[in-house]
Amino acid sequence: MTVAASRTLANDTAARIVAAADVLYYARGFQAVGMDEVRSAAGVSLKKLYQEFPSKEALVLAVLEARHEMWESGVTSAVSHAANARDGLLAIYDYLSSWFSDESFRGCGFINAFGELGTVFPSVAEMAREHKESFQRDVAALVARAGADASLAPQLALLAEGAQTTAAISGSAESARHARAAAEVLIEAALAR
Repeated sequence: MTVAASRTLANDTAARIVAAADVLYYARGFQAVGMDEVRSAAGVSLKKLYQEFPSKEALVLAVLEARHEMWESGVTSAVSHAANARDGLLAIYDYLSSWFSDESFRGCGFINAFGELGTVFPSVAEMAREHKESFQRDVAALVARAGADASLAPQLALLAEGAQTTAAISGSAESARHARAAAEVLIEAALAR
């Protein structure tokens, strides 16, 4: 993530504000939620909110940073339980299935932020790009460990991205199952070469 976006939540107040903003933004949208509503949900004064996050852009970036860390942690945990790199690649889709089944699932927070704020705040667009590139690098590393051709990585990443968008629109976790089945075919074909 960018240096400007990287922020250690060194105190409980900042963490509480980010958590409250994340819930509100993710449920209702970034543009629909004002700073006063975040202040109220976090239980802080408006002055304290602006001391911690001097602008909505700064708060959105902190929320996205927290979402990135949550995503990284979830994917890493799923992959770490796999017996090998091939199974680790498939574990990504199992993680997606679990995430899509959560009743609070509203799609990818980065895609949502990019769609709502990407033209307003170039920093948000950049952070969304960095998040997606980070995921692609992680998939590429797993593909390399599995011994498959590097061209498999973007294919698998696109399947995961498409599953996220489809699940958000359909309200169903089925897209993760379909993406996993397609990924399995692609992986087997790549490993057979």
